[in-house]
Amino acid sequence: MEDRGPVFYTQERMGLDGRLFRILKFRSMRVGAEDETGAVWAQEGDTRRTRVGAFLRSTSLDEVPQLVNIFTGDMSLVGPRPERPEFVREFKEKFPQYMLRHRVRAGLTGWAQVHGWRGNTSLSKRVEYDLYYIENWSLALDLQILWRTATRSFRDENAY
Repeated sequence: MEDRGPVFYTQERMGLDGRLFRILKFRSMRVGAEDETGAVWAQEGDTRRTRVGAFLRSTSLDEVPQLVNIFTGDMSLVGPRPERPEFVREFKEKFPQYMLRHRVRAGLTGWAQVHGWRGNTSLSKRVEYDLYYIENWSLALDLQILWRTATRSFRDENAY
């Protein structure tokens, strides 16, 4: 609405077994937001966001189109969040167990996210929580994560 760009945005992410797929989101950043910087994390007060995009991101509504990724089998409702390949290359060097996250399907929400480890937060904590999820998976744990996501989504201080 603000910069006359497309409503949807796709981005390459790494999923199950390290396979790449295109994640679908509502566009929340200005067109060409990373043309000068390359891949960078979104930060609080990020000037690349549009006004509508800031609202979509703060409420996690920008993630709703990922239901298409779930229906096509690229993602699951629950699991470690998928990451961009350029960040995966960096993270696997810093965190030897990082690639274990790709032994399960990437999720729309996850154990790390419902504990506040999303966005520009501690990567070591995110990996720790993702590995806990993988090692302790159960239907009850998935239901708990979905419940916590539903009750927390609209008030997560790390969603920007």
